[in-house]
Amino acid sequence: QLTLAESGGGLVPPGGSLTLSCHASRWRRDILAVGWFRQAPGKEREPVSCITTRDDYPWYAESVKGRFTISRDAANNMLYLEMNSLKPEDTATYFCVAETFAAHCYGRGAWGKGTLVTVSG
Repeated sequence: QLTLAESGGGLVPPGGSLTLSCHASRWRRDILAVGWFRQAPGKEREPVSCITTRDDYPWYAESVKGRFTISRDAANNMLYLEMNSLKPEDTATYFCVAETFAAHCYGRGAWGKGTLVTVSG
């Protein structure tokens, strides 16, 4: 069974940078996209960024465009989210997701347990 494990969260001041990582164990060939969701305190989960596995086509939420970069290392089943110019409103638990339903991240597939990012200072 596919499992996803995030790492790299932490406390960072506004304007700072952080890179999240996600390792996928027992990779499946039918995974069409991988990406990131986040959930801020008291709010619903929202998609942040997604990348297709066939051609590495990226997608970003408007709120993070120009600040976040998604990438992956297919050989090592790793997914990354480089986050720059972080804002307090980026504070959330970030989840790694893997999608077999479609070549976009709808959150209908596997989820990791999340890693907390706190932007404060």
